[in-house]
Amino acid sequence: MKNTILPLLIAVTMISFSASSQIQKGNLLVGGNIANVNLGLNDPKIFSVDITPKVAWFIKDNIALGGYAQFGLEAAKHTSTSTSYGIGALGRYYTGPEGEVVSHSRFFAEVTAGFGGVNVSGTDNTNGVNLSAGPGFAYFINPNIGLEVLFKYNGLVGLGSTPYQSNLNLSFGFQIYLPGKSTVKKVENDFK
Repeated sequence: MKNTILPLLIAVTMISFSASSQIQKGNLLVGGNIANVNLGLNDPKIFSVDITPKVAWFIKDNIALGGYAQFGLEAAKHTSTSTSYGIGALGRYYTGPEGEVVSHSRFFAEVTAGFGGVNVSGTDNTNGVNLSAGPGFAYFINPNIGLEVLFKYNGLVGLGSTPYQSNLNLSFGFQIYLPGKSTVKKVENDFK
């Protein structure tokens, strides 16, 4: 019976954390962002989407470091297909007190640096160093799940027929905040 109650108590305790406990040292952020979603119904019937999965570990309260991968596709009938990709490191800093604007919310800044490219079939290609930075807003729908919006400047410097490309990007994200080992051990010790 004790083996069944302990996991249940740990789960209840994790759910009862305040909104700032997600961004404590030792916790893990897992999720991603989606941007540039377009499904054109009229000619030229465009389809486009960018997906960016992310993983980060909180090295200090409010500061997370990790990595990201990015894949984008834009296709239209009777035109060239464009693919984009990237992989690299990311950093996040959550600022201000909890609930500055709305209860259970935080502002943050995100920067990324890595390798990436944009390739348009048969024409422009750029492959090289990918850098981005921008502000974001996270709303925690519960202590372990955050919905976010992120506005970033993306720059790509490299080789190819177009040596530099840049854009502004608005994306929406879904992040899961997992408690670190120290948090789980503390909860286990509290219930022994």
